[in-house]
Amino acid sequence: MRKRHQGAFKREHPAPFELSRGKIEAYKNCKACFWLEKVRGIKPPKIPAYTINTTTDILLKRDADKVRGKSTLPIWEANDLGHLIPFQHENLENWTNSMQFGLNDTYFNVVHEETNIKFGGGIDDIFLNTKTGQTHIVDYKSTAQGTMNPKNYEKKPVSLDEPWKISYKRQMDMYVWIALKKGLDVSKTGYFLYVDAQHKGIHGMLTDQDTTKAWMEFSTSIIPYEADPTWVEPILFEIKDFLLNQETCPEHTPVGDNYSGCEMGAYLEKVLAAASVLSTDDYQLTQSLHQ
Repeated sequence: MRKRHQGAFKREHPAPFELSRGKIEAYKNCKACFWLEKVRGIKPPKIPAYTINTTTDILLKRDADKVRGKSTLPIWEANDLGHLIPFQHENLENWTNSMQFGLNDTYFNVVHEETNIKFGGGIDDIFLNTKTGQTHIVDYKSTAQGTMNPKNYEKKPVSLDEPWKISYKRQMDMYVWIALKKGLDVSKTGYFLYVDAQHKGIHGMLTDQDTTKAWMEFSTSIIPYEADPTWVEPILFEIKDFLLNQETCPEHTPVGDNYSGCEMGAYLEKVLAAASVLSTDDYQLTQSLHQ
């Protein structure tokens, strides 16, 4: 068995180079950061895991597991989607394992032969359309809209309209592309099942007689999204060319409005500017001491 090709890209390595969905998103966000990690092997600083979000994902999948392959759940019925039921498949647990997506072909990955890139990730869930026989990618999301501007907050449906959610849409595009390449009869229509934590008009969390427990209320919604997987294969060709031919670090993507751009690049630029000023001051101080 050939050793896996992970981490930094090594052009002499014969095994398919593993790229996760998140790293494709990182490339689109800032080519400089991608170059530093995948060409030079400099890993970015770690950020704390979103453990509450992960927990809601786990619990929502457990809800689906209770009826998997048999029937739907009330929330899907209430959204006129009662014909969708959680899909039963022998590899489902592997498909949801994002940390080991490249282990073997029972995981959610596909080898793009033309670039020798093994591209994959971990889906949250997949549902079967009992009317069409097709499957639909389902992504579980959690948010708390009211915490962003609590004084002026009015309860409203969750949407995909906020500019930073373009990455959610691209995530669905990529997962549909992978599913199609794996030979699944998957629809381009995916679904986001959102749970939105509430606080307005709610007087606390310690509402249980059991004082060791606390409760949080969430509103729920299901948002359909029509995926566009046509851009995925071209980006794999682009990335392979980038890995082979980009010899110097490109510029970091400038920070713009609507959460766009590379905050790491902006931070490093300010650090370097501050270091330059300090170096100049130190030099001038040293010169004055010698006079």
